[in-house]
Amino acid sequence: MKALIIEKEGHTVIGDIAEPRMGPGDVRVRVCHVGLCGTDFNSYRGLNPLVTLPRVPGHEIGGEIIEAGASVPAEFAPGRRVVVVPYTNCGECSSCRKGRLNACRYNKTLGVQQQGGLTREIVVPAEKLIPNDTLPPQHLALVEPLAVGFHAVARGKVGAGDTVVVLGCGMIGMGVLIGAAARGARIVAVDMSAQKLDLARRFGAAVTLNPSEQDVEQTVAELTGDLGADVVFEAVGTPATFTQCIALAGYAGRVVYVGYSKAPVSYDTAFFNLKELDILGSRNATMQDFRDVIAHLEKIGDMADLLISKVFPFSQADQAFPYWNDNRDNLKVMVAL
Repeated sequence: MKALIIEKEGHTVIGDIAEPRMGPGDVRVRVCHVGLCGTDFNSYRGLNPLVTLPRVPGHEIGGEIIEAGASVPAEFAPGRRVVVVPYTNCGECSSCRKGRLNACRYNKTLGVQQQGGLTREIVVPAEKLIPNDTLPPQHLALVEPLAVGFHAVARGKVGAGDTVVVLGCGMIGMGVLIGAAARGARIVAVDMSAQKLDLARRFGAAVTLNPSEQDVEQTVAELTGDLGADVVFEAVGTPATFTQCIALAGYAGRVVYVGYSKAPVSYDTAFFNLKELDILGSRNATMQDFRDVIAHLEKIGDMADLLISKVFPFSQADQAFPYWNDNRDNLKVMVAL
């Protein structure tokens, strides 16, 4: 069976892999669309410590049911379109025991710790599928990355009237922005890309800032009457933006780290205490986050097409990562199978 394989750093091929086997609780899915994310891109660049090569990437997956196992509920009927929830959960670690399956200690995400979705067919447990015949097929592959942003918004307890700063307007940052806007927050979006800032405005940002042109901390202070932001989200993954979150947050504010820094971060911890900040991590997404995103995408309709920068046919999938490498302003590069 054909799949896109990252063979080694900076090199992909369309090659052959074994066909997956089904169990009684599994569903065979024809993959229709796969979105590429920063995790996949870092795997391609040899910068993802969680990935061993060769690897089939892809965890942002929309597809169609081909076959269901003997013990699978009737709702998972052949022909139905589905969103794939690409995470695993062990049921035994401390996170799972607390009901926070998204943060399972032993999670193995498709395309990261196990083979991913950039192939003709995959087999997954029925419990990891959400049937949906309403959204256009390509929008099904938008659900997972947006759900990561929606989960971060839930972690930050964003409410109507909150001033929210989003550092980084890639796809995860856009998910944060869209989720916060849906809750009635006033959003300040920060990014180096004029193209991404334009999209941020279209999806609800009240203010957009380019840190190469404006002093972000000074501008946020002016916008808030020197009170600072109620919630700050980090979706870049650099030491500078990690520490900047602490400066941007107001007293009794909240900081949510949804990106992660590839290098150690040094803090002056005094403001942790002086501001009495709530500092939160955010990982993956829950089933409820997925369902919230699906409902929102159904609400906004064709506007979601703005999030998709370019779609490659599977026959040209080996060109997708090199293209993205040369066009970093692209928000979502996708492969259609």
